[in-house]
Amino acid sequence: MANKKRKGARSAKASASSGSLDLTSMTPELVAEFLRLGGTMQTASGAAVTETSAMRVAAAWRCINIISGTVGSLPMDLIRREGERIRRPAVGHPLRRLLTVKPNPWQTPSEFRRMLQAHLLLRGNGYAMKIRVGRDVAGLIPILPNRVEVEQRSEDLSLRYKVSRSDGSKLTLGQADMLHLRGMSLDGVRGLSVLNHMRESIGLALQGEAAGAHLMRNGQFVRGVLKHPNKLSQEARAFLKDSLAEHSGPTGSGGTLVLEEGMDYSPVSLSPTDLQFLEQRDFQRYDIAMFFGVPPHMLGATEKETSWGSGIEQQGIGFVTYTLNDWLVTWQEALKRDLIHESEWDVLDFRFNTQALLKGDTKAQWDAFTRGRQWGVYSANDVREKLDLNPRDDEAGDEYAAPPNQTLAPPPAAPEGDPDDPARTA
Repeated sequence: MANKKRKGARSAKASASSGSLDLTSMTPELVAEFLRLGGTMQTASGAAVTETSAMRVAAAWRCINIISGTVGSLPMDLIRREGERIRRPAVGHPLRRLLTVKPNPWQTPSEFRRMLQAHLLLRGNGYAMKIRVGRDVAGLIPILPNRVEVEQRSEDLSLRYKVSRSDGSKLTLGQADMLHLRGMSLDGVRGLSVLNHMRESIGLALQGEAAGAHLMRNGQFVRGVLKHPNKLSQEARAFLKDSLAEHSGPTGSGGTLVLEEGMDYSPVSLSPTDLQFLEQRDFQRYDIAMFFGVPPHMLGATEKETSWGSGIEQQGIGFVTYTLNDWLVTWQEALKRDLIHESEWDVLDFRFNTQALLKGDTKAQWDAFTRGRQWGVYSANDVREKLDLNPRDDEAGDEYAAPPNQTLAPPPAAPEGDPDDPARTA
């Protein structure tokens, strides 16, 4: 029986390393044995990495919170195409209310998007079960990625989802019943788990924090050793013990010891600088930021220059262009594929308003509005709408300026005289 347990646990660890762990199919005995042997996310540093432990790392928390919060807070709307160049909000469409007012009975749209984006960042997949009323989708119920097993049918290449419920029962859903947000994928079916691929970096960060906490608790690094020429007396030992206690803990570190009975202090050859403890922890911030594609300055790391540019503005532009835009396109295309009926694909689209990212930069926002007004892109009412203001009362609010270098010259003046005079037409 013991051999059977070890064999099952080893099998579970092998399947976990490939990202296909399903604890719900294991017996309680095998689960206990598997966890005793270290779990699926055991790292070389000795730290066990899960979603919960990863979120205890400040850099990982900040990266996930920045991307998820931005995706959740950006305005999104359902747009109807009324022509090749005319697009308007699809007012009255049931999907517009679902994604902009109430996706399910307990979440707001921003909470729903923030949650699924966090799933995407950690597990590479975001799932939500569709609740239908007739042909319309009336609700979206988010599902934890570790409760979903996805497979592709060989007959028609459609996807099938096996969902493990909290009560232990299982539910099988077809592709038409699931909203599936998929990150970077090698097979086109499952997104790659970022947490699995960055677990060594997270593990090092967790162990660094644990080591730092241990040092703070003891009050000092081991900087040297105490030498006594003979045997330490009981009285001197008690005095030394009390003295060391006074200089331990976060409030007592940094003091000076008073030695007795010819005792001598010798520094060790390996100092904290040689250990590069702080440098290692600082490196982990940059390493984790690289996995998520977040500029280091957004994590508070401003010591190094960025390859995206020399200023904070260039780093922000790089974040929107190379990181955030990728996730926004993923959302827009997945929502269109899984929520909009095929008969409406040519006329309906989901769109994020990335102009909202300029709200924090007043100068850049007004520069964009000014140029738009000068070149006839915006009218005064267009600008007021973006600022959440009511339109102007006069008709001039809807007028568009002619571009400065495209102002038409006035027509030539008509010749003087009688237009019917034969001499004028000769």
